[in-house]
Amino acid sequence: MVRKTSVRMTAIKEYPFDLSDLQNQQKAENLPPPQYSEKPPTSNLAPQTTATPDGKRKVSIMADENSKDREKMPSERNGRVSGQAEGPSRRKSNLHNAMAAEMDSSWDRPAHIEGRYKKYSTTSSIYSKKALSHHSEHIERSWWYACCQKCHSDDAGTPSWEPPHWQKICPYPLCPSYRHFAQNVSVLLIGILVWVTIWIVLGETAAPGGQLFTLAVMTIAAYFGGWLMVKLTTLPALIGMLIVGIILKNIGFVNFNSDYQHVCSYIRKIALTIILTRAGLDLDPVAMKKYFFTVIKLALVPWTFECCLCAIMANLLLGLPWDWAFLLGSIIAAVSPAVIVPCLFRLRGKGYGVSKGIPTLVLAVSGVDDAASVAVFGIVSSIMFSSSSITMNIIQGPLSVIGGIAFGVFCGYLVKYFPERNDAFLVPLRVLLLLTGGLMSVLGSEEIGWGGGGPLAVIAFAYVACKNWVEQGWELEDNPVATAFEIFWMFFEPMLFSVTGAQIVISELPPHLVMVGCGILVTCVVLRAIVTSVSAVRSNLNMKEKIFVGLAWMAKATVQAALAPVALDEVRKLAGNNEPSAELINYAETVITVCIMSIVITAPLGAIVITITGPRLLSKTTKPPVLEGWRRSHRPSIRDISIIDEEEIAERDAEMSAEVHNSPPSSPDPTTKAPNAYSTPNPITVQPNHRT
Repeated sequence: MVRKTSVRMTAIKEYPFDLSDLQNQQKAENLPPPQYSEKPPTSNLAPQTTATPDGKRKVSIMADENSKDREKMPSERNGRVSGQAEGPSRRKSNLHNAMAAEMDSSWDRPAHIEGRYKKYSTTSSIYSKKALSHHSEHIERSWWYACCQKCHSDDAGTPSWEPPHWQKICPYPLCPSYRHFAQNVSVLLIGILVWVTIWIVLGETAAPGGQLFTLAVMTIAAYFGGWLMVKLTTLPALIGMLIVGIILKNIGFVNFNSDYQHVCSYIRKIALTIILTRAGLDLDPVAMKKYFFTVIKLALVPWTFECCLCAIMANLLLGLPWDWAFLLGSIIAAVSPAVIVPCLFRLRGKGYGVSKGIPTLVLAVSGVDDAASVAVFGIVSSIMFSSSSITMNIIQGPLSVIGGIAFGVFCGYLVKYFPERNDAFLVPLRVLLLLTGGLMSVLGSEEIGWGGGGPLAVIAFAYVACKNWVEQGWELEDNPVATAFEIFWMFFEPMLFSVTGAQIVISELPPHLVMVGCGILVTCVVLRAIVTSVSAVRSNLNMKEKIFVGLAWMAKATVQAALAPVALDEVRKLAGNNEPSAELINYAETVITVCIMSIVITAPLGAIVITITGPRLLSKTTKPPVLEGWRRSHRPSIRDISIIDEEEIAERDAEMSAEVHNSPPSSPDPTTKAPNAYSTPNPITVQPNHRT
């Protein structure tokens, strides 16, 4: 029997190229399709004779399927492209292909190319790529090779096209793929065009050396600093962004005047609105109802303890007045979901803590914790910087809390009916309503002197709105409004942390403040972890899990970065056109310094502790739930750690496993497929179809 598939067709059938040009050329040259004999040849590359229907004999040089040369030739298994697969104008003989395969036998494609099914360009030589990319095995084991390869991300969708000689100029993995390079160049060109346009409109402030130009460059540098921190370490990106801001300030690149300090204060308020909105969207109504008393207990008891402890130590050791001390304590007591989420995302992916719903519990408590910090900070700051009487300030605190929550609930039910649920522009309208409503709440509450009501209104607004949208059919883990606010946070995160880091001048830091501040932070973190573990009594957590829950709320970042400079802004606003009091400026700078030190110390330490202690303290589920949805992104998010009934799933899995183990053994039937013993489906990976 004669095989109808040639070596060339076998080599390229994995790749979705249009083969019409090859077929047309064969017809133009009157070349019959190559044919193969079933009779094995006497040598690997011996001439073989086959008979055709017209009685003529065809002689072809080919490699036997069982020969070594055949193993090195292109096949479906290794997916290599032969010289003939590069187009009609570059056809080579089978002997040439066999020699090329022999020269390249050490190439292990899946271990060196991004993605399993990465394809080469039809206009570039694959042999030059291989020769230039990997000269020897010691290069592959070098630190710089691992570093460069770690900075790459897989190409999704259609493979990247590459111009001729691209690999000679930019070999892999030292350089990105042409797609990533072209994408970055496009973004750079857009940025340059936008900058030139703004320069023409605004003038000197957007010119090199201007205030707006400095802010833009610092934000871009902070973004790349965070990117490097994520790629090269397991630490959160915000640490790299904060370090970039500190470095640029101390080398003299950043020096904002009073006008742009006012602009930076509004940037922090917008970032705070985004933080609180995301916290409200991440509070699942079902989970809050199920774990309500546990969440409130684990959120408010440790928070109150740390706030009071920090205030007492700040008053005794730093000499801050009681109002400034409690202002500092309300900021320091907040925990950061931005640090916790990536760590819990990795632990959940491995199945740690899923059976008891620990990721759910930690994230729910973090949202309530942040709400308490922002509310108390607003109340204390409004009392400190208000010109009203003491009696009015005392009455104003509870009224601002009640009024803020009531306003947020009202707005949350309002967006249930406006816009209409089947509106074509439903998602953008809901996003804009949530964003503008939150900004109005934060800025308006400060304007009327009810600073504690605005942040609570933002959280209540987002929570009630998300609850109503879920009842209308939206899935909690695939909420497109939450995705939009995640995108907003990607823009404001580097801006917020770089601006916060630019508040620190290392040469001007008093050594006494640094040492005492570090001692206060370490004491608060350790004692809070103990109090949290004690507060977890009468819960379904064992001792190891209680210790982990206490350690998980160690990290501090987002609230500290957003609220730390607010006191300094209020002092300057209170002074007006006059010179602010040196004593108040000193207090405000002390608050900023301690808050930034809390980020620098606790954010990396918290991420490391969660990563190390998680596998040792948490129980592991064999089959953790696999979440599927259209929102999956490359950035770990709270949306990726959905609030599900994990405890019931774990119990059901345990029952099914026990039934499987206790059932008597029986002879397997090859025609019958065993049912899945787990209640959660396995993820499905779709691969290209290689069958002809």
